[in-house]
Amino acid sequence: MTTFHAPEEYSPSSALNASTSGVKLGSLQEILGFHLRLANVAVFQDYQATMAGLALTPKQFAVLELIEENPGASQIDIANCLRMDKASMMALVNKLEARHAIERRPSAVDRRRQELFITEEGVVLANKAKTLRSAHEARFKERFSPEELADLVSYLQRIYATRTTPTLQEDDAD
Repeated sequence: MTTFHAPEEYSPSSALNASTSGVKLGSLQEILGFHLRLANVAVFQDYQATMAGLALTPKQFAVLELIEENPGASQIDIANCLRMDKASMMALVNKLEARHAIERRPSAVDRRRQELFITEEGVVLANKAKTLRSAHEARFKERFSPEELADLVSYLQRIYATRTTPTLQEDDAD
């Protein structure tokens, strides 16, 4: 078995102590959601700094990439994949359409259905974002061995693999 040593600036105890500035966490230390939220904030802040020049939120990028990978998918298909409600998805699609990154087309099979397609401008935007994302991802992935990273992703997938609660209105910006 390969042993992986984290970078010296990281240790589990110093990471939390450094981020809390001496505040005692009490029972929060044992709360999975608390640690997931802190990890999410760290990744999101780095993402924002990385993508600042593109003005592309993580959700917008995810939708753009899903449309690129699934031409003709409906808004509902994409919303279900991302576990988003219809209203939030509509707003996101409207923003991407206003940027000329995607377009809606009526389905040839069901005229009530709108199919989503990436535009040439959207492909250019997606390619720029993918290049930036590579560096962003590397900054976090380098903290783990390949085995640890595979395990981490597997563990996270266990959390969201089965929906146990209904989809609620999003409480954060797209």
